[in-house]
Amino acid sequence: MPTPIDIKEFLKLSETNPVIDVRTPAEFLQGHIVNAENLPIFTNEERVIIGTIYKMEGKQPAVLKGLELVGPKIHDYVREAIQLNKTGIFLVHCWRGGMRSSSMAWFLETYGFKCYTLKGGYKNYRKFVLESFSNKKNLIVVGGKTGTGKTIVLHELFKQNEQIIDLEKIANHKGSSFGSLGEAEQISQEQFENTLSYSLSKIDSERKCWIENESRRIGKNMLPLGLWEQMRSTFVISIQLPIEERINYLASEYGKFSTEELITSTERIGKRLGGQHLKRAIEALKTGDHKTAFEICLVYYDKTYEYGEEQREQEKIRHCSFETLNAVEIAKELKNISN
Repeated sequence: MPTPIDIKEFLKLSETNPVIDVRTPAEFLQGHIVNAENLPIFTNEERVIIGTIYKMEGKQPAVLKGLELVGPKIHDYVREAIQLNKTGIFLVHCWRGGMRSSSMAWFLETYGFKCYTLKGGYKNYRKFVLESFSNKKNLIVVGGKTGTGKTIVLHELFKQNEQIIDLEKIANHKGSSFGSLGEAEQISQEQFENTLSYSLSKIDSERKCWIENESRRIGKNMLPLGLWEQMRSTFVISIQLPIEERINYLASEYGKFSTEELITSTERIGKRLGGQHLKRAIEALKTGDHKTAFEICLVYYDKTYEYGEEQREQEKIRHCSFETLNAVEIAKELKNISN
């Protein structure tokens, strides 16, 4: 018989054994356990049919319809599972830990696998995820105005054996009005939280972990309140670079995108720039003068950053000035300061 287990044991076993999510493709797309495989008991349409029967006629007619739909597919479920499994063990879950997961686990155990089901299902996992953001981490924020290369410095810190959380990578967005350029489509807020919680779970809380200074909103994704409050109250090392160096970096980073994409991104902050500044920036982009366009945009971004920094405890901010954007040297200096 399948063995029901709690969320902590389930996630621990998931490090070495495959997780099967038997919810519909639509449910899985909205959010799922990191590294889970979707092996749906019902299609999106079939679940609607069964739900309607349940409401109109009751449980037993709905169960009969479910058996009618599932029966011909049991062979396919087991065949797909065989391709996924190398340990002889499966971790199976549905939304509440009810009939869908127990049925799939029974099919797989009948074949010969050992199965564990998640008590409370994915609903319980989501509760675990949201609570996890209040777990204290030894965070240090990498700050600095737009164009100071915070992300590449963060990655260099990782190369120098430091722990990092790359929020922009998880969100598929760089955070500004230009942040979607060159990125994959953003994931749902639910999956953003799931993936972020998973990344944080891999962090050793006894060691410092570097994280980039961000607004609470990264594109369409919002940082969970528990993590956001930790980021706002912890120590910040703010990288300072000459504005010419920042403009050069932005021109090289974003100048590779089409004029149309850059204009669209600039227009998103048009009201904040003001009509005349927006017009000048667009004219510069049309002539290929990326440096002038980004210099105009930095007026807005610098004011925004300065306002955000003013809201922090000033004694927890350390400004660190550099003449050039040398990620290796900046990372070394940030490590020295943090120690």
